[in-house]
Amino acid sequence: MPEVFFVQPDGTEQCVDVPAGWSLMEAARRDGIDGIVAECGGGAICGTCHVHLPEDCYSKLGAPDFTEAALLEIVPEPSPTSRLSCQVIMTDELASMRVRVPAEQLNL
Repeated sequence: MPEVFFVQPDGTEQCVDVPAGWSLMEAARRDGIDGIVAECGGGAICGTCHVHLPEDCYSKLGAPDFTEAALLEIVPEPSPTSRLSCQVIMTDELASMRVRVPAEQLNL
């Protein structure tokens, strides 16, 4: 099963097994990752599961759709590789990536 490392603002990491086909948000919520609130439950309408992906993984996913892109314009701490973790579906190609949780996510 592919795994992902969630990196907190203080540098601590938590390894999470993410079944192929699951979103990063689903696995993060299952394993209690701090900062992945996901108030809307994965509907891509709240922005509370915002993460920063590594550039190489971001480029493998393609651009966010219109709705996700609009939300990413208003999240705290946006970056060029920001995504909503509810919209990142795990594949073997993304295994072992280090996903950064923005500090502002911990204040939601």
